[in-house]
Amino acid sequence: MKIRTVMAAKGIVPVAPDVIGAWHAPGVRSPLAVLLVCALAACTAPTTTVTRTKTVTAQPSPRSPDLPPAGRRTALVTRVVDGDTAHVRYHGRDITIRFIGVDTPETVAPGQPIECFGPEASAFTTKTLDGETVRLEFDVDRIDPYGRTLAYLWMPDGSMFNQTLVRDGFATVATYPPDTRYVQRFQAAQRDARGDGRGLWGAC
Repeated sequence: MKIRTVMAAKGIVPVAPDVIGAWHAPGVRSPLAVLLVCALAACTAPTTTVTRTKTVTAQPSPRSPDLPPAGRRTALVTRVVDGDTAHVRYHGRDITIRFIGVDTPETVAPGQPIECFGPEASAFTTKTLDGETVRLEFDVDRIDPYGRTLAYLWMPDGSMFNQTLVRDGFATVATYPPDTRYVQRFQAAQRDARGDGRGLWGAC
């Protein structure tokens, strides 16, 4: 009885033993309430998403080999005929190459006199091409009426010898369709040579 009186004085309401009455005492939270509060807090708490980012450094690719442009064939110049014609060793055969799009003054044409600046053009072609490895580029027609192979000659430094002849005044532009792939380049080179009086433009 004394214990009940003390409990009553402290405001604790006695409950039956089969009820978990101790948890209903003032100031004491129910375990279920605590769980509900925690669950609600977990649902409403902000979430943080962690994303893994992998940094990939690009590796340089191996350097591509220096391949010749498509359509160009390697040949060895074996003999120069005149300013715009030469013999080359091509696929194991000796063939005569006539340079496309240009014409140098005649020096060896049967029945024709040696033309102005012809010897200079022949000498320049011999000095530049004799024994040189070049690349041949063909156009539409492969063979001319005289049986010569028509080609553009590309030098090891990347320049085109046909254009060089015109640019330096050793040849004039001679266009025979349908082989006109570089005619505009040749015409521009001729305008420059003529304007500066280079080669035959100043001598003839």
